Amino acid sequence: MLIRPTRRQLIALAGAALCTGTARAQGPALLTGARPVETLEGRAFASHWRVTLPSGSFGDGLRAGLEQLLVQVDRQMSPWRSDSEISRFNTGHGEAAVSPGVGRVTRAALDIARSSAGAFDPTVGPLVARWGFGRISGSGTGNWEGLSAEEDVLVKRDPGLTMDLCGIAKGYALDLMAAHLLESGHPDFLIDLGGELKSAGAHPEGRDWRVAIEDPRPSSEGAFAGLRLPSGLSVATSGLRAQSYGLAGNRYGHIIDPRTARPAEGATASVSVLDPSAMAADGWATALVAAGVNGPEIARRNGIAALFLIETGEGLRVETIGGFDRQMM
Repeated sequence: MLIRPTRRQLIALAGAALCTGTARAQGPALLTGARPVETLEGRAFASHWRVTLPSGSFGDGLRAGLEQLLVQVDRQMSPWRSDSEISRFNTGHGEAAVSPGVGRVTRAALDIARSSAGAFDPTVGPLVARWGFGRISGSGTGNWEGLSAEEDVLVKRDPGLTMDLCGIAKGYALDLMAAHLLESGHPDFLIDLGGELKSAGAHPEGRDWRVAIEDPRPSSEGAFAGLRLPSGLSVATSGLRAQSYGLAGNRYGHIIDPRTARPAEGATASVSVLDPSAMAADGWATALVAAGVNGPEIARRNGIAALFLIETGEGLRVETIGGFDRQMM
């Protein structure tokens, strides 16, 4: 079906994929209600984060605890830091000791690579850099099966292989932020980390948190649709709008199709994924954009709740899978 977007009142959220040097609005945004809420905001991963809680919820030290978590993830997984654990592994020649968090995210990335038949491939970092969106260098790409991870060790069978966790690490950081808030005694909140969101509890009005999915077309502004985000759910959106450039009449984005070694092409403008795990939602949104026309079938096969916005020349065709439509407003 063709749906033409309508503008909705929303708070614009600055966002970008983790590990990039640019920031632009992308993905869902918070739809506010009349009851009072408070927000705590900051910068991380060349992007923006915001925590929304009922008024009067903030206590001393909450910001410091959240920022410490984000700095930790950056030190572990950012390819923009030469001293990060991932950078040390990438410049090494075999195996490297890593923290349990890096091991966990790497195993999740390799699981999604396997389940998506390689549409998600954490070895494409050098290709991302070649197309102007990253800084990882290496001689091996398109060979995620050459990587393995234990709890605290990463291994590569080809010395030229590298690990790029930028398509999944931001979701992991979002999960850590949510866990910290719950452990700190905050049962009701909505977190936005660069356009990816995770909820807990309810809005002060006693309803689900509400967010808006951005229209992915470069010529459009505002929201495409509203979305309810019940307690414990996360939503991540990947597409070609947030990080792309035009050249000679073509548009090139930051998501690489491992089959062609080129930026993902085709009619899929964006994919949004719902999952209790923000890490899983982040990785699968990336994978399903990279998969192109095969994305919907891969989502069905893996039981992924996803929204595909597909350009037709006359508007956007909407395809929902796995019950995603039940949360749309």
